[in-house]
Amino acid sequence: MSDAGENVIEVHELSKSFGGKTVVDRLSMAVKKGTIHGFLGPNGSGKTTTIRMLCGLLTPDSGTGTCLGLDITRDGERIRRRVGYMTQRFSLYQDLTIRENLEFVARIHGLKDPKKRASQAIEKLGLGGREKQLAGNLSGGWKQRLALGACTLPDPDLLLLDEPTAGVDPKARREFWAEIHALAADGLSVLVSTHYMDEAERCHEIAYLAYGKLVVSGSVDDVVAASGLQAWMISGPNVHQLQGELERLDGIDLVAPFGASLHVCGHDAALLEQSLAPYAARSDIRCVSGEATLEDAFIYLMNASKDNFDDG
Repeated sequence: MSDAGENVIEVHELSKSFGGKTVVDRLSMAVKKGTIHGFLGPNGSGKTTTIRMLCGLLTPDSGTGTCLGLDITRDGERIRRRVGYMTQRFSLYQDLTIRENLEFVARIHGLKDPKKRASQAIEKLGLGGREKQLAGNLSGGWKQRLALGACTLPDPDLLLLDEPTAGVDPKARREFWAEIHALAADGLSVLVSTHYMDEAERCHEIAYLAYGKLVVSGSVDDVVAASGLQAWMISGPNVHQLQGELERLDGIDLVAPFGASLHVCGHDAALLEQSLAPYAARSDIRCVSGEATLEDAFIYLMNASKDNFDDG
């Protein structure tokens, strides 16, 4: 971890259980100021629970932590005044217009001249011409943009985004991330949970949670390297019929279709190459050494982790 003065979030040994099941298990992590920090993991990995503890909406069972230099167990109200929190579900008023929602948020936060602040947000986020449209009638992408506008209206020091692009089309996701990077360039710190690998690759650093435990963290390159996976691409006529056969071979940990090819990964480079040698020798199949991807690392780490809701 970096020095505490450089971190907007720093937690040590944070744990939380519900109904006897540990949802967050001794989590330690830090988020550097002015960075976009990606939070990855399968459903049930503890991402949302962690985000809620960070802003004082949930009290941890054990562990310590600070958010914006404030104690997460004692200073929840003060933290929330300085944080923009965008939940998975659209949480603004469906029967109010875009402008009415933004003016309402401005008043809730006690901002001067709510009408002016709403107008500034509308212009900044490209919502001009839609300000009289009811929020409930917006598409997923426009709802997302409105929610982001509401989160950033009070000029927070930190954004907590909980799977903000779920169900949004690729164009809207790309536009959303362009805005997030523009905000980060202005000094805003961001912690964002996501399932999308292309979004994770847009983050400065990522942390991967699997069933409550932090498995790995760092840059995307760090995380891929930590998986230790070697990769090959296999292509040829009807190559997908070989997937089940390849999965049973020694040294092969993952096999995934990629277009007209198979992406094959394993930890032991020599054993992997040995298992693929008979296929490489065939005239109808092409085997080419490649590089493991973040998705490879994600799937491997998930498969290697124990489900904390598995009673077996």
